[in-house]
Order: sequence, then structure tokens, then C-alpha cells
Amino acid sequence: MNKQNLWFITLFSLILVLSVYYVTMPNDLLLTVNSNYSKEKDDLVSVAVEDSEIISALRITKEEDRLALEKDYQAVLTNGESTNEEKNEALEKIKSLKENATLEDSLEEKIKKNFKFDCCVEIDNLTITSTCSSSNHNNSVANNIMRSIQEEFDSNRYITVKFES
Repeated sequence: MNKQNLWFITLFSLILVLSVYYVTMPNDLLLTVNSNYSKEKDDLVSVAVEDSEIISALRITKEEDRLALEKDYQAVLTNGESTNEEKNEALEKIKSLKENATLEDSLEEKIKKNFKFDCCVEIDNLTITSTCSSSNHNNSVANNIMRSIQEEFDSNRYITVKFES
């Protein structure tokens, strides 16, 4: 018998023994062990993860929307039947999308640095929405965030701040 066959038989036997052990294990013991584990660990982990999950989900949705728009504009650019005006407009919109993405990232970093909040900023024309991860829903903090965002622009913008907990 060669070494490869011997290893295969050994690993297969080990898997088989463990499978039989878990199948024949009393359910009460398994449930007790799992419930103790979940009581100890879930409370601590779930609170920390939920905050970042909300912001992460918003960022992913925002990025998917941006990529879909960019794909549509790229289709206009590659379409042979598109006029020069349509192509120029598509190029301008792609450029605007990229500028907004850069500006959104810089605003997120500014809020994180100044206010210690993980947030997602979304710019849509003159409307800016900032969603911050915090259980503290404080109006004065929201006003300060709005002021710091407005400092980045010459003209007035419609700025909203949401707190998600």
C-alpha cells in the first residue's frame, strides 16, 4: 500500500469517526454548549458589528449605484450611433461621478477625524446626506457636522445628517 492511499484511509476514518460521534451525541448537550456560547459572545459582538454593517451597507449600495450609472454612460460612449453631444454629456457625467466620489470620501474622513463618527456621505446635485453611526442623537452635533460640510462649498447646499444606531 503506498503512502497516498494510507493517508486517504486515515483521514477518511477520522472523518467517519467524528461524524458518528456528532450524530450520536445527545442533543441536550449540544444545545447547552451552543446556548452558553451565544449568551457569552453574541451580545458583545453584535453591537459592535451592527453599527459598521449599516454604514458598510450604505457604502456598498452607493458604490453599486455609481457603477451602474457609470456603466450606462460608458455604453453611450461606446455606442456608434451616439452623437457628439451625447458623448460629451456622458463624459461630463462620468467626470462628475468621480469628483463626487472623491468629495464624499474626503467629507467622510473629515467627519471621522473631527467628530469620531463612522459615516457615509452621499452627494446628489445640491443635496448632501450624511448617515453617521451613533446611538447618541444630538442636535448640536448634527448642526456642527452640517456646518463642517458646508465649509467645503462656496454655494449653499441642502445638508441632512442622520444618526443610525
